Order: sequence, then structure tokens, then C-alpha cells
Amino acid sequence: MIAKLKRIDWNLFTILLVMMGVSIAVIYSATHSTPKFANSTERMIFYYIAGFVVFFVMSMVNYRIWLKYSLYIYGAGLALLLLVMIVGQTLNNAQGWLSIGGLSLQPAELFKMVLILFLATLLSRKEQLKLLFWRDVTPLIAITFIPFALVMAQNDLGNALSYLIIMMALLWIGNIKYTQAILFTSLAIVMVIVGIRSYVAYHDNIKTYLKHIHRDHWMERLDPWLMPDQATEKAIYHTRNAKLAIASGGLSGEGYMKGTSVQSDRVPLTYSDSIFVVVAEEFGFIGAAILLLLYFTLIHRLILVSLECRERAGPYIIIGIVAMLLYQIFENIGMFIGIMPLTGITLPFISFGGTSLVMNMACMGLVMSIRIHNQEDNDEVSVNVTQRYALNK
Repeated sequence: MIAKLKRIDWNLFTILLVMMGVSIAVIYSATHSTPKFANSTERMIFYYIAGFVVFFVMSMVNYRIWLKYSLYIYGAGLALLLLVMIVGQTLNNAQGWLSIGGLSLQPAELFKMVLILFLATLLSRKEQLKLLFWRDVTPLIAITFIPFALVMAQNDLGNALSYLIIMMALLWIGNIKYTQAILFTSLAIVMVIVGIRSYVAYHDNIKTYLKHIHRDHWMERLDPWLMPDQATEKAIYHTRNAKLAIASGGLSGEGYMKGTSVQSDRVPLTYSDSIFVVVAEEFGFIGAAILLLLYFTLIHRLILVSLECRERAGPYIIIGIVAMLLYQIFENIGMFIGIMPLTGITLPFISFGGTSLVMNMACMGLVMSIRIHNQEDNDEVSVNVTQRYALNK
């Protein structure tokens, strides 16, 4: 145990501690004047304590155990996604939470790590061979599409899209053929362009259809992004006020707990999805840049660990985690500066949320497990080589 603790990347651990401090401080600023969310800071401290416990437990357990049972973990994850569709609670138009002992669990968040483990297990068995479309790529797409469809049915677009990002990242480093990669990329670009143009051209028809299937609130998320001039006041309220708050922050911000829009509750969900707005308004461009630098440093440390791995499963897992984090960071910040649609996606390690935070901390623990146990393998190889050299002499 002591030997394993010595192999932990304490630089990465320090980054997580700094993010904990940022998260707690910003959540307190966003909620201290709102009685309904007055205990959010204490709850986030509890979630971080639980998260660090999970981090160390995951670090000590050999990650190969999770790979060995990844099929069963995948099945259990699908069972949770099905269960939440039957008895799940609805929050912000998404039926995605299970209530367990007074705590809320969001299976769609947990499934990100489940999907990474299962896809990494399957790809690591290919032993650097080129992926064949029907034999290799198609099953991986099917494995990803099943949870994607279930989470979309729960009305959780943000988490559903993260599954596709994870799959595409792992296929790319999983040695997919360049012709297939170009084909998929071209197809995705065409679908996005056609989808946007169709949405604009047939806006009224789409609105009628979405209202018929009780998904008309999707319009409130897409209209401010694609058709801001025609968006309703209700639809544009969130993003418009968020942009104004970010702009008012200027270079150095309005000061901690002095953000005009944040403290007057003009921006919804400042403690969770909109927490970047708090950072930008109260600490300005400098504060937002420092936060992005923290994320850059975190991603850099993760990639360094992946480069140290002797086997392929470790890098697959880490790249899947990196893709997940980059997507969430880009989407969360992008939707408040007008380059992405508004979705219910959290800012990793900063937004309020128990399931999201603990899952992210578990992923960091998984990365540490990869580092620790690969270094153990390297030490064993070095010892064996030394012993053989001594015997030969």
C-alpha cells in the first residue's frame, strides 16, 4: 500500500485540490444569498470528501480487474439506465435520477466510465491491427448506440452526446482505417449541416412535431443558438443573461461575491450548469483563463500518464477520459458564449453535483491505477533483467 501511494502523481492530486477550492468558493458565491440552496456548499464539501475516497480506492485497485469484468459492468450500467426510465425522477425535463437513501444518482453520468472501460477492453484485444468495418467498427457503434438511445429517451442530450465523443476518440486511436475515418467525419459534417439547414427551413413543422412528442423544450435550447432573432423571450433568457454577465466581467471581474447578474439571480442554475458564468463575471477574463489553464494542466498530466504505459488498454482508457472531459468543458463554456446549443452538461470538478463529481474522481483514480500498476510492472521487469544479468556473470 505504501509503495503504491508513493507512485501516485501528486501533481495531478494537487490540481484536484485546487479545483476543489475553486468549486467550493464559487458555489458559495452563487448560493449564499439563496435560502433554497444555502446548504449547497456543505453538500459539495461532502461530495468532494467522498470523491477523494473513491479516488484513492480506485488508485489502489488494479485497473485490469475492471477490464476483466467490463462486460458485466456494461450490463449493470444498461440495467440502471433502464431502471431510471421506469422509476426515475424528473429534473429540468430529464428523467434521469434515482433516489437512494435521500441521495440522487444519475446513471447516465456513471455510464461514461462504464462505456470507456468496455470499449477500451474490446479495442485492446485487437493488438494494433487495423479495425475492419463490419467485424470491429460496427459492433463498437452498436455498443455505444444502445446507451445513447436510452439516455436520449430520458431527454438528456448532453450526456448522450458524450457517449458518441468517447466512441469517436477511441476509434481514432484504436487504429481505424484512414478511409473510414474520413468517411465518418465527412458524413458527420454533412449531417450537421443538413440538420441545421433543415431546422431553419422547417422550423414551424419541427416545432409542431416536437410539441406532439412532448419535446418542445428542445426548441428553447436550439433557437437561441441557431435562430436567436426568432427565439422567444423565455428561450433566450438564459443565454442572453449569461452572455451579459460574462461581458460585464471584463478583464479582472466585478469581484468575489459582487457579480451583478449572479447575485441578483438573473442567470439560472449558477451553482451547477451555469457556474462558468460566476467565474467569468466575478473574476473576469483572467479568472476564466486561469480555470482553463488548470484544465489544460490536468489534461497534460493525463496524457503524460498514457505515454508511460507499456500496454494498450491503459492509453485507451485515458484517451476516453480525456475526450469526455474536453467535450464537457467545450460544451459547457461554449453554450454560454453562443457557439454551442444549451444542454444540461456540467463543468467537470467545478459544477455542483454528486454523481458527476464522484464519477470524475473515479476516472482520475482509474488513471492513477494505470500509472501505479504500470510502474510496478516496469519495476518487476527491471528486477528480472538485473537478476538475469547477475546470474550470467
